[in-house]
Amino acid sequence: MKAVFNVILALCAAILLYLCYESIMGPIRFDEAAEYRKNVVVARLVDIRKAQQEYRNQHHQQYTASFDTLIDFVKNQKLPFIYKEGELTDKQIEDGLTEKKAMSIINKAQKTGRYDEVKKWGLENFKRDTLWRSVRDTIFGKTFIADSMRYVPFGDGAQFEMAIRNDTAKSGAPFCLLEVKTPYEVYLNGLDRQEIVNLKDRQEQLNKYPGLMFGSLETANNNAGNWE
Repeated sequence: MKAVFNVILALCAAILLYLCYESIMGPIRFDEAAEYRKNVVVARLVDIRKAQQEYRNQHHQQYTASFDTLIDFVKNQKLPFIYKEGELTDKQIEDGLTEKKAMSIINKAQKTGRYDEVKKWGLENFKRDTLWRSVRDTIFGKTFIADSMRYVPFGDGAQFEMAIRNDTAKSGAPFCLLEVKTPYEVYLNGLDRQEIVNLKDRQEQLNKYPGLMFGSLETANNNAGNWE
């Protein structure tokens, strides 16, 4: 009987030890996993912000609330790219030559077929051309998958919430506000539910958004991220 009691006591002790261990390691594992997922989601948000900023530059200071529009812009919109070959020497600059003047001399020679001025200024190997490249290739690189921008990493197909608001400043100048966000429940899906609830409660008690976001529809904040 005593042996049975000792076995039961040992099992209880083992269970208590395991529970104590889990009470310590559970939150640690959650924090590590949450931090990893946060960094991946932030990287995606930064890509969206870059795309929106370039979209705004090309569309009269307006953002878009549509991922279809933004993705099409990244994949198909062309941006000017200046190809440069050759540089002006110190002597040429001292003599009053600028890149604008150099190109004017070269363009004139190409139209008239007379290259005396080009040779006089030593511009035979000087070249400036405007080329056109897609937003994807210019801002992100050729391997960037634009179609993935709309999806929240670890979100099982969930998309980021994206919205804009147009308003007018006191000066009368129009402006456009942008907000892109995703709550904890989406990108932390599959992790400890109670830890997610605790994290959400802490943010709400601080009157902060319980998730990751950049921008704001309430005030202009230069599209700052709440992780920055």
